[in-house]
Amino acid sequence: MKFLLLIPLLWWLTGCSGSHNAPVIERYGAAGSTSGSRAVHVVSRGDTLYSIAWRHGKDFRQLAAANNIRSPYTIYPGQQIRLDGAAVATRPAPVAKPAPAPQTESKPPAPAPAKPAVSAGVIAWQWPASGNLISRYVAGSVSSKGIVIGGNSGDPVRASAGGVVVYRGSGLTGYGNLLIIKHDDRWLSAYAHNERMLVSEGARVIAGQQIATMGDSGTFRTQLHFEIRRDGNPVDPLTLLPKR
Repeated sequence: MKFLLLIPLLWWLTGCSGSHNAPVIERYGAAGSTSGSRAVHVVSRGDTLYSIAWRHGKDFRQLAAANNIRSPYTIYPGQQIRLDGAAVATRPAPVAKPAPAPQTESKPPAPAPAKPAVSAGVIAWQWPASGNLISRYVAGSVSSKGIVIGGNSGDPVRASAGGVVVYRGSGLTGYGNLLIIKHDDRWLSAYAHNERMLVSEGARVIAGQQIATMGDSGTFRTQLHFEIRRDGNPVDPLTLLPKR
């Protein structure tokens, strides 16, 4: 009789051991996930393509190309943004061959006029706050991708260079109230842990304009965490800011 009772129990245990485990999904802050071998960010309310690129250390142009998103890079909650796709390569336009010049009587060459100087498009960076430098950039570090400037609650935070505000929010874990400014297609800067943010997303700002007040959102003390990125990669701000 005991043997007959054990048969259903053994059958039940065998069935349980053969079941499949649920897939593991890793969350990035308040939004985004990776599933299996294909990295995907699920857009949440308040996300922009720029903030997603910033969070995952990507160039926003690469994400746009890989996901077929065209300027002005509009995205919507629930949309899946592939993070592992390479940028779509574009073919260079064919170069037209110049027509052969008509044969004329040869003349001695005239001195070539001096070419006007071409602007290199260098950004004139300014310090975003006047407090003391309390932490430096460390190459390859997860937590020290920029510099930290000390100060008091309510101190002004200023745009380090002119550009357009492409993110205003608190959706990136560890940054608190964050502003991201796009200066051109290669350069972005970020201003974290603000108390108040004084500019709206999409606003155009000029260098030195006050954009926020210093605070301690998302951190343990009043400070400004300031980052500069080129093509999605962190750059040491001290190599670009004027010497104090």
